[in-house]
Amino acid sequence: MQNQTRRHWMRQCGMGFGGLALADLISSSARADDTGGAVMTHFPGKAKHVIHVFLNGGVSQVDTFDPKPELTRLAGKMLPYENLQTERKTGVALPSPFKFEKHGESGIPVSEIFPKLAKCVDEMTVIRSMHAELPSHEMSLMLMNTGDMRLVRPSMGSWLTWGMGSINQNLPAFVALCPGGMPVGGAGNWRSAFLPGAFQGTKIDTSNPDPTRLIDFLQNKRISSDEQTKQFEFLQKLNARHLQDRPGESIIESRIKSFELAYRMQTEASEAFDVSKEPEHILKLYGEGPQNRQLLMARRLVERGVRFVQTWHGDMQPWDSHSNIGEEHRRCASQCDSGLAALIIDLKQRGMLDETLILCTGEFGRTPSVEMGQDGSGASQGRDHNHWGFSLWMAGGGIRKGTIYGATDDFGFRAVENPVSIHDLHATILHLMGYDHERMTYRYAGRDFRLTDVFGKVIQEIV
Repeated sequence: MQNQTRRHWMRQCGMGFGGLALADLISSSARADDTGGAVMTHFPGKAKHVIHVFLNGGVSQVDTFDPKPELTRLAGKMLPYENLQTERKTGVALPSPFKFEKHGESGIPVSEIFPKLAKCVDEMTVIRSMHAELPSHEMSLMLMNTGDMRLVRPSMGSWLTWGMGSINQNLPAFVALCPGGMPVGGAGNWRSAFLPGAFQGTKIDTSNPDPTRLIDFLQNKRISSDEQTKQFEFLQKLNARHLQDRPGESIIESRIKSFELAYRMQTEASEAFDVSKEPEHILKLYGEGPQNRQLLMARRLVERGVRFVQTWHGDMQPWDSHSNIGEEHRRCASQCDSGLAALIIDLKQRGMLDETLILCTGEFGRTPSVEMGQDGSGASQGRDHNHWGFSLWMAGGGIRKGTIYGATDDFGFRAVENPVSIHDLHATILHLMGYDHERMTYRYAGRDFRLTDVFGKVIQEIV
């Protein structure tokens, strides 16, 4: 009854439907207010925005950022220990088909498949000692995005936008860019779960270069803008009357909030996604293709106040190289190398890199040994899923520059030096945004939940 009275008081004070939706958050010390702006963080954070580049499918660490000469020495031979258990049977050592070179003043080695990104290593931290829990796409994707691989939990983007809100009320605070269909796990990757629905990610299909066709039914072609304004105001009055008799109904509150956002997006969304408005030298810097185009969109979105932008390489799992890893990884890298390098360069030259955290990762890595057929025969020159050890990189947003953290064993199979869990990664990201991950909680079903559950520690060495 006390919560219901509080909600009525907030509505009568003119705080709007957003205030209603967020009334249950009043007890949190870190949350967004009804306008979408951050009420407070636990301490001053370096980063204000996150761009999460998701190379979904499982990027091979030993073919990108973790060279292993021992694989070349033992090519065609069994590793000097029993292969770790992964999803499928694996056999002899498979050396990388790619050459590695050290780059920049930091001397970080990068595979030849990322020639342009390699020139930006002095802005990056490469974590070589990541590990997950299972070699399954679905579960590892959920773990990376939500901190839990089995249960319905809010995504990292939802947690951050719940805490910080949006600077631009005409755009979603959390946007997921994906060319084509959905990735494995679908909308579960950007869900808000038990957080208010207003903090769920908005998925945009970036496969069509026409910005007016990225969001279905954004513009109403049948009535004028003045008529639509009157229609919207009338509907909002009906919604308010409906909600008044049902205080605290989160589904209704979230739906009203989504209508408000959709109406406001008509004025700004198409322009935000229209990369053709960029000067020629910027378009040339990023390059062509849907991957590079959506990375440019990500920069345009954070520039306009969007808090969390997730860019997916494509539907399903493009980096899932079970067969010819040399051909498949080279093709995938060529689709995003220009855009990844351009994103770092562009943000830096605009003075935005220090306040924008770039995270580039897959859901797990790949085995250093060759994958065998399901019956144990017929090596395919591909690699199986590997959750025991993999690499990712970060740049901007308070991350230490030109750094390698952690290590896998001599063959790149298991993280052995300074192993980093997904919970550690999430704790570090929240820290960079100004949050103590142990204090950023939301009470649901009688329990205080957090992104890192009961785990996680900040990796101070890379901050």
